[in-house]
Amino acid sequence: MLKEFKEPFQHEKIDLDELNTRKTAAPGKKKEKPKNWRATISRISGYLAKSKGRLSLVLLMVVVSSFLALYGPFLVGMAIDDFIVEQNTDGLVLLLFGLTAVYIFHSLSVWLQNYWMIRIAQKTVFSMRTQLFRHLHKLPIPFFDKRQHGELMSRVTNDIENVSTTLNSSVIQIFSSILTLVGTVAVMLWLSPLLTLITMLIIPAMFFGMKWITKRTGKLFKEQQKHLGDLNGHIQETLSGQRIVKTFSQEEKVISEFKERNDRLKIAGFWAQTFSGFIPKLMNMLNNLSFAVVAGVGGILALNGLISIGVIVIFAEYARQFTRPLNDLANQFNTLLSAIAGAERVFDVMDEEEELAEDKEAAEIEEVTGEVIFEDVSFSYEEGGDTVNNVSFQVAPGETAAFVGPTGAGKTTMINLISRFYDPDSGRILLDGKNTKGIKRESLRKHMAFVLQDSFLFHGTIRENIRYGRLDATDEEVEEAAKLANAHSFIKRFPQGYDTKIDQDGGGISQGQKQLLSIARALLANPKILVLDEATSSIDTVTEIKIQEALERLMEGRTSFVIAHRLNTIQKADKIFILKEGLLIEQGSHKELLEAGGFYAELYNSQLKKAAV
Repeated sequence: MLKEFKEPFQHEKIDLDELNTRKTAAPGKKKEKPKNWRATISRISGYLAKSKGRLSLVLLMVVVSSFLALYGPFLVGMAIDDFIVEQNTDGLVLLLFGLTAVYIFHSLSVWLQNYWMIRIAQKTVFSMRTQLFRHLHKLPIPFFDKRQHGELMSRVTNDIENVSTTLNSSVIQIFSSILTLVGTVAVMLWLSPLLTLITMLIIPAMFFGMKWITKRTGKLFKEQQKHLGDLNGHIQETLSGQRIVKTFSQEEKVISEFKERNDRLKIAGFWAQTFSGFIPKLMNMLNNLSFAVVAGVGGILALNGLISIGVIVIFAEYARQFTRPLNDLANQFNTLLSAIAGAERVFDVMDEEEELAEDKEAAEIEEVTGEVIFEDVSFSYEEGGDTVNNVSFQVAPGETAAFVGPTGAGKTTMINLISRFYDPDSGRILLDGKNTKGIKRESLRKHMAFVLQDSFLFHGTIRENIRYGRLDATDEEVEEAAKLANAHSFIKRFPQGYDTKIDQDGGGISQGQKQLLSIARALLANPKILVLDEATSSIDTVTEIKIQEALERLMEGRTSFVIAHRLNTIQKADKIFILKEGLLIEQGSHKELLEAGGFYAELYNSQLKKAAV
């Protein structure tokens, strides 16, 4: 039996050492600084302070319940000394009624404090979750580009839920334990200083045992939360990319990766719970030892007439009450560690710098003609590299401009700069003669719409997804936009029409239909500036014609920027900009660039040859 238990974890002693050294041993990584748990508790206290009145009632009930918990055993001792030993029943019934009332009110006060504390806890985590979610929407795009979405979801859900669980029970337990401990020691000293001193002898053993255990549990609980977030991120990523996984028959690979992450979580969880499990075992052992010592020494003192039997009974119960709050504090300390680890991860996100604040003089723009000018614009995602280098061009209102170039040339970066997802490191981007840095982002993006290659639809009805372009649009305007986008006919074929429910992945509708809905959403927004990531690749010919017709309607009279993958789709563009390694190497119309015989002509001719084959 022992062998069966050991075998699954024979390698895990090494893994435990690895958990403690991973951060310092990882080459090229900075050692993670220890977290400031005092600051974390202080920040949580700030949320709790919003419920001062109800929290005061909770503390009052904690005081009442702690007093009644101490008074009950005292009445039991009185019953033994004054009535049972003396064999006197006068007044015993009254005392028993008093004892019953003590325990009834004790239970009532405990129920009230738990009820009120749960309401406080839920209000607190509601505020934290709301603030975190609001903050996430104020963070810049680079923050999300560098993190797994599932790992962020873990912070919004699992980590905050840890805080909720702790506030629901641990806060009350900690206050109650401290009051009970202080009250118990005070009464014990009053009853018998000698027995109190003997009981106190267990404190050094308890202190060193706790120190040894908690020194290990803190690191392990943090590792557990870290691996849980990593696992959630992997699950979310795998489920989102399920089609790709199956297309390339990579089921075994992702299962193996899941097993590896799950194994790390299992190991961290096993050791965290194992070490934290030592605490109640240690406390129970010391509790029983204390009881035995009190009973033995108290018996000797009673035989010598130094104390009464009732005092021994009271003291024995108080000795248990002395170790019980210590036991509770020890157990709650582990829960508190887990909650602090979760809260730290939440506050880490809250402390991330928001999208660069607008200039104080940043303006709202009401009307836009759509002229866009780049003046010597340079930009790099990371220091030491040039993603875009000294790019200059001009697009007149209503013109269609296409960006062409190999992968990594900077096409998507140009769109990110135009929409101010990023700001240039140097140079200026002008909209109608105004530096876009001097225009509020929200105001700028109100005049823009995007139709991307991978259309994103939200869980909801078709009507709601189209209306996302302009939330105050009427049903008639939604349907008119769908007609212009060539989407009305296929929508009406659904039994529920515009009220048909679709999920995030657009299950039940084709890729082409998703693109038509995206175009309808952009048409409803009625922007002056349009961004298109060519949306007709991998679409059947009939649907492609419908999409092209819808795009032509959408682009009419608007300044449009197109990321071109297939060059035959941008022949009508007013200006074509050729990017290569972050440099603008050619620009002109389709005809002008072909006549120049440069890089664009080579790309176009090579695509024609491939199409002919």
